[in-house]
Amino acid sequence: MNASVAFGERTVGTGNPVLVVAEVGVNHDGDLATALELVDAAAEAGADAVKFQTFDVAQLVTSTADLAAYQRERAGKVESQREMLAALELGAEQFAEIAEQCIARDIVFLSTPFDLSSAALLADLGVPGFKIGSGELTNLPFLCGIAAYGLPLLVSTGMATLEEVRDAVNVITAEGAPLILLHCVSSYPAPPDEANLRAIDTLRDAFGVPVGYSDHSLGFDVSLAAVARDACILERHFTLDRRRTGPDHRMSLEPRELSELVVRVRAVEASLGNGQKQAQPSEIDMRITARRSIVAARALKAGEKLTADSLAVKRPGGGVAPGRLHSMVGRSLTRALRADEQLSEADLEQEEEA
Repeated sequence: MNASVAFGERTVGTGNPVLVVAEVGVNHDGDLATALELVDAAAEAGADAVKFQTFDVAQLVTSTADLAAYQRERAGKVESQREMLAALELGAEQFAEIAEQCIARDIVFLSTPFDLSSAALLADLGVPGFKIGSGELTNLPFLCGIAAYGLPLLVSTGMATLEEVRDAVNVITAEGAPLILLHCVSSYPAPPDEANLRAIDTLRDAFGVPVGYSDHSLGFDVSLAAVARDACILERHFTLDRRRTGPDHRMSLEPRELSELVVRVRAVEASLGNGQKQAQPSEIDMRITARRSIVAARALKAGEKLTADSLAVKRPGGGVAPGRLHSMVGRSLTRALRADEQLSEADLEQEEEA
């Protein structure tokens, strides 16, 4: 297993910049012009990637399925889940235009396929990897088929137990596909007290792969905490206007908010540093100001033998460190010192060898 994964022209994982993904999903409302506008807005906000959902509604949901989590009134009637999704489905030509727009705006094009024919379409369009939604984590035949492409898989783990994640990981790695897991809480919006961000560490430790976070909460706090916990990817739902009707608009970020989130993410990841405990450049002068040195407690004569009472420890630093105090007691001075004058090793007679 690897702590980082090559993802197109980027490397995703520990020590690399967080990949910020603007999750459009179906927030284009089935309209190509809106989808292209969302690509532009995501690029202008500073996101690294923009992600859609690619599906054939006939392969995704039965004709009799009710819409369990969300209902939308349209033309005076409540739609079924299949009817709702059919209105949000985009075709191959539309996704080709979206992919071209992403190239023009220098933003990574991603999408979540829900069937193997959709995966084939996305592979033909040159995606650097596939995002797998939490609902497909236990769809092991689908995972096997999509892993066979050999492209990196970004797999969300919402609703899952660790054993269910393990089953998915085993299927994917058996096919040799690079893997990045995304911790996720599949509620919309997700309560912050259920974010369970320590699961990021659990997944990383259990499977030895990079782990990101797909955030369905409101605001910035949970996202930034995930970055501080070394999430390598941050995915947030994105819309042009939260007031629009649709399954995901109400818990999505608007362009100004996405831009602010990107700025904050970069500040947090910059603050993480390299983990080495050492003085930082801004601290160097403070070492002199705040630390202490060994000084003469009073005026001392040349040849005088030092005692504990003849020495003191005072600011500034830069001289002999206080830790040397006891080793100086009993040694004689080579020159006279004023009160508060710092001592140096050259001010002491050499110790006789035993």
